[in-house]
Amino acid sequence: MDKQPLAETAVNQIEKVFGKYPGYRRAHARGDVYEGVFSANGAASGLTAAPHFKAGEVKVLVRFSHSSPDPTWTDIMSPVKGMAVQFQLPEGAVANIVGVNSPIFMAKTPEVFTEMLTIMKSFKNGKPRVVDLAQLIAKYPESRAAIEVLKKMHAPASFATGRYHAIHVFYFVDDQGNKRPIKYEWEPEAGVDTLSLTSAASMPIEYYKADLEDRLAAGPVAFQLNIILGETEDPTDDPTQEWPAERKKLTIGRLMVTKKAENAESVIFDPTVTTLGIECSEDRILNFRKEAYSISHERRTNGM
Repeated sequence: MDKQPLAETAVNQIEKVFGKYPGYRRAHARGDVYEGVFSANGAASGLTAAPHFKAGEVKVLVRFSHSSPDPTWTDIMSPVKGMAVQFQLPEGAVANIVGVNSPIFMAKTPEVFTEMLTIMKSFKNGKPRVVDLAQLIAKYPESRAAIEVLKKMHAPASFATGRYHAIHVFYFVDDQGNKRPIKYEWEPEAGVDTLSLTSAASMPIEYYKADLEDRLAAGPVAFQLNIILGETEDPTDDPTQEWPAERKKLTIGRLMVTKKAENAESVIFDPTVTTLGIECSEDRILNFRKEAYSISHERRTNGM
């Protein structure tokens, strides 16, 4: 590996594997931003001093996206879908939650992620070769769980019917400075619904966008925001591991997506941007994303 900063090396490798698409994000290239309102129910107010999780409403921007760095892929070629939410806070401040419809990530560290990109060349066709997946599992056994999820994954039937996980752990910090590890989860009020392989094969490009616009024409698309409360023994630095299923889950608010946002594609949904009462965990992949997002944003705004 050369001596470039690791985030730049990773972005360069994404471009090498998937191609360069000037003006697009280096991951989740194709997507659209919408406006909405988040209503906190106050259930988290004893856990965090975060202003948007006190009882009340804040405006949000929400970007639904397809995971591929290649914007020409059809909707179904990237079964991993994204939902990024930016809370609009007082005095121009923001806080972000970035989720995907997979509960875990493929790599534990930025070094491993960057190395994995060299193996993932067949992913650019949307159908990873079995031999490539086997090679990944053999070299990175901690990634087995995420690869198994990817192999079995069915795309959501709609952006509105996906369950989106923030993957990383964050700390809620209360008014006394006490910390509690949590994970975020967006639960669709329309219910979780996925596509069969037969149905997915016939989906045209921009199907998801058209479907969401049809739903919004009939009324808001809604999600519940849940937090999963971690215990002392739960890992906070490893996005390749799920927490036990019996962990307590708390619903802390409701998101209503209302309409398409204008001129919002330049917004950066950096998951490390938080606010008072929320801290990033020790997860190295999480903290690595800040610089990678910055590099991607700089290149696309410069037409690269």
